[in-house]
Amino acid sequence: MSPALAAWLPKSVLLLRDYDRHKFLSDLVAGVTVGLVALPLAMAFAIASGVSPQAGIYCAIVTGFLISALGGSKTQIGGPTGAFVVVVSGIIAKYGIEGLFTCTMMAGVLLVLLGITGMGTAVKYFPRPVIIGFTNGIAILIASTQIRDFFGLRMQSVPGDFFHRMRAFGQAWHTISFPATLVSLASLAVMILCLKYAKRIPGAILVTFGATAAVTLLHLSVETIGTRFGGIPSGLPTLAIPRLHYNVLRQLLSPAFTVAMLGAIESLMSAVVSDRMSKDKHNPNVELVAQGVANIVSPLFGGLPATGAIARTATNVRAGAKTPVAGMIHALTLLAIVLFAAPLVKDVPLAALAAILMIVAYNMGEWREIPEILKLTAADITVWLLTLTLTVVADLTFAVEVGMVLAALMFIRKVSRTTTISRVTRDYVEDGRAHILQGRDIP
Repeated sequence: MSPALAAWLPKSVLLLRDYDRHKFLSDLVAGVTVGLVALPLAMAFAIASGVSPQAGIYCAIVTGFLISALGGSKTQIGGPTGAFVVVVSGIIAKYGIEGLFTCTMMAGVLLVLLGITGMGTAVKYFPRPVIIGFTNGIAILIASTQIRDFFGLRMQSVPGDFFHRMRAFGQAWHTISFPATLVSLASLAVMILCLKYAKRIPGAILVTFGATAAVTLLHLSVETIGTRFGGIPSGLPTLAIPRLHYNVLRQLLSPAFTVAMLGAIESLMSAVVSDRMSKDKHNPNVELVAQGVANIVSPLFGGLPATGAIARTATNVRAGAKTPVAGMIHALTLLAIVLFAAPLVKDVPLAALAAILMIVAYNMGEWREIPEILKLTAADITVWLLTLTLTVVADLTFAVEVGMVLAALMFIRKVSRTTTISRVTRDYVEDGRAHILQGRDIP
């Protein structure tokens, strides 16, 4: 096989050449484990985005399978992530669910173009202050959206703007539900204990089953998926093609660019984590093409935007995954739950899902990077603060656009500081001859 062709083959094809029974059993255990972990996360991300929980599950099924089958990473797990929660809710509020589906497909096309043109290798050169500013801001926003369900506040809706949201929480504080708060705090404690003392035990699974059992057996008066959404429908999702109009496409170009850039950055960051844990090296361009294809297909089945999921990828590797087959099994596990166990999901308390997202927000915030950022130059610190502030208080699309401009300006600044222009004279050439290797014997 020619190197040019091998450079565009998915990891699933490359690794299946020497696939055996031992690897399959390892992938099977890992895939089922990640599938169970992904279930509460997919529902929580969907609810936080302002859509029904099944939209997150459908996304995890479709994109999880395609990203593993077509991607350039050995153990990457794809699906809905916290990075998209804020931008998705904003798109839905402005353009509706049909606009979200159209925007997701447009972002998928942009991701495919990024991969085909070889831009996957360029995304990793984004300045660290810009990326940390995004992740800090998105983590704060995700945590703020979960305050209602975490404390069981009685509110008709949660405002999209950060400051209006916090004011609305303050006005509704007298409606706090002590049973819901107790479930949230207990769920939080279980996940923290798992993270500290039993990292191999997925806390999200324990919380989901434990909180559901507690609410059912003790008849606690807390809001569940069934009381708010009517449960999860059984059976396969229906195929529906969104209506595409030129005027809508033009208006959605900027949000689609935001989704594409967030997806590219998040997926390649997750792939790097996968490489570090599995001792492998991903193909960034093939990975972006797979992410693009997955995001084009996901809306056809009512799914959300997707990217690489760092937490689920880490769980996949820790559970013993050997190849992308584990990611495909994770998607099939979720499909089996939808087909055969959907009625059981309706009793999952929203307070437990809110606690899970609080942990997700903390983990994705990269708070340990802040002391390192503060050791950089004043310009780097300013860029970080500006990106963080715009992400929290302004529209995320605007924050991403400003972040891109800041990234370009920082690159130009660094190039200008490390580049000199001098007139080439005879003396200049003679002075530099001591540093030239040409004509010398190299041992």
